[in-house]
Amino acid sequence: MTGQSSSQSALSRQWWKPALFFLVVIVGLWYVKWQPYYGKAFTAAETHSIGKSILAQADSSPLQAAWDYALVYFLAVWKAAVLGVILGSLVQVLIPRNWLLRTLGQPRFQGTLLGTIFSLPGMMCSCCAAPVTVGLRRQQVSMGGALAFWMGNPLLNPATLVFMGFVLGWQFALVRLVAGLAMVLIVATLVQRLVKDTAQTTTVTIPDATVEGSFFSRWGRALWTLFWNTIPVYILAVLVLGAARVWLFPHADGVVGNTFFWVAAMAIAGCLFVIPTAAEIPIVQTMMLAGMGTAPALALLMTLPAVSLPSLVMLRKAFPTKALWLTGGLVAVGGAIVGGIALL
Repeated sequence: MTGQSSSQSALSRQWWKPALFFLVVIVGLWYVKWQPYYGKAFTAAETHSIGKSILAQADSSPLQAAWDYALVYFLAVWKAAVLGVILGSLVQVLIPRNWLLRTLGQPRFQGTLLGTIFSLPGMMCSCCAAPVTVGLRRQQVSMGGALAFWMGNPLLNPATLVFMGFVLGWQFALVRLVAGLAMVLIVATLVQRLVKDTAQTTTVTIPDATVEGSFFSRWGRALWTLFWNTIPVYILAVLVLGAARVWLFPHADGVVGNTFFWVAAMAIAGCLFVIPTAAEIPIVQTMMLAGMGTAPALALLMTLPAVSLPSLVMLRKAFPTKALWLTGGLVAVGGAIVGGIALL
């Protein structure tokens, strides 16, 4: 009893750690996401556009195409990427593990639902949310809770839904909201049930407050490990996909017709390619103006933000390989189903 009381007392003296974490979350998201998106919503309402497609004017040279895309992409996401790495490292040293295990750590549907809810304020793309997800997994959060948090960030982004309503139409936003919520909950739940999570434990006997080392030394180790395991492969994967974008997304007038072949093709391409937050909107807008059908457009709207090859690679050490393959496959199937329904 004495040991338990002393552990609880030690944790109670560490109240400043969660407070600091949530302060960084609020300030960081306000600067990187909330404040810019507030102004962008008015632009979308007035102009029915949020900018040109990031896929526009692809160079015929793969090397030049890779460089051009990487430059545009990283200029758009670098602030969110830095914030993601900071939050992913801080969650490992500022949030008591027992707190996470009682919420996102639940292997039941409760953990998946809470992960979905916690994702809503983040508004990050899949790659920028990946470091936070890795940090959560290092704190032994369940696969279902972590996947729901990761996928919910881009798919259920409230700002993206508003932009989509003003630019593409509110029927597209409604489909994205309903189908996105179903995709997050179903995919995370299925992966949780079908893949054995050997990395997660259900009990923690030593409170985080008793871990040796100062806050800055622990944070430094967590920050360096997270950066080294995620960012280099992230940059390499973006360069490769930048070179391949010409073949993944054809822009010839009328080539992407309203057929199931193109629905399936766009669903798969969307799962591979990487984009900044809400970039799927001008991409789909441009391709529809070039003649793409509504069905493949819906498949792209579901899969482009949900997952990408770089974000899946960034999570390679946080999830079993089978879980990542299953996640990507289920997202592709979900996007094809949504597009297929539009063909009926």
